[in-house]
Amino acid sequence: MCGRYTLTLERDELEDRFGARFAPGADATTDSSSGSEAEAFAPRYNMAPSQQLPVITSDAPETIQRFEWGLVPSWADDDAGGIINARAETVAEKPSFRDAYRQRTPGGETADSGVGSDAGSEPEPETPAAGRCLVPADGFYEWTETDDGKQPYRVAFEDERPFALAGLWVRREPDQGAGTTQAGLDAFGGGTADAPERGPLETFTIVTTKPNELVSDLHHRMAVVLDPADERRWLSDDDPSDVLQPYPAEEMHAYPVSTAVNDPSVESPSLVESTQA
Repeated sequence: MCGRYTLTLERDELEDRFGARFAPGADATTDSSSGSEAEAFAPRYNMAPSQQLPVITSDAPETIQRFEWGLVPSWADDDAGGIINARAETVAEKPSFRDAYRQRTPGGETADSGVGSDAGSEPEPETPAAGRCLVPADGFYEWTETDDGKQPYRVAFEDERPFALAGLWVRREPDQGAGTTQAGLDAFGGGTADAPERGPLETFTIVTTKPNELVSDLHHRMAVVLDPADERRWLSDDDPSDVLQPYPAEEMHAYPVSTAVNDPSVESPSLVESTQA
């Protein structure tokens, strides 16, 4: 599986590598508890589920947005329990992921279908409800059992170059009537005001596949690391399932790191330093 990863690039390096620019406001995070805007994008050493993290989606390939890690299907009863990984072998069929893999619009058609348009007229584009995405990274963590407990390892390219993980995203619109309070006695007396209107919930998951020879010593699954030549294919092809293969191990390395990475609240460059003697 993939439960933590790193992205230690500066903002301009990230934008140049992927040929995309941060959307207005997407280079800063918002604290959901206080509503306040946090600092602009900076190198990250411990990216974890439920955080708002950079992605490049199929409907906006020139833009870097922030989605929440933990995919919530559009049909889910509530927003809790997002799915952080999707198996490559079943993304095209499993109900939680197939709409995203097939790049569906809210009407249920593929994003480029144009079904239902008047003859001779340009189809009205719909805002996609789900699709594929690139998840920028430059390393990911895996844990292996030892006599002293679980030991985290960081997996990256030998030259530390950035790469894209294959991802899927879903845009979940607020339920009908969400954002307002139920009318009670106070409502008629002016004692209860409407709550702020909720925007869409935008979430993503990372696709995993069988491990290469390097990662197989650590875990039975690994994140899909896309070859740069396949990144745009993953975003746009009708069926890019052939790119969901384990990346060759020859260019990669894995090394032990501090167990401090176990705590998702810890963010420090020291997390990516080897603890090997």
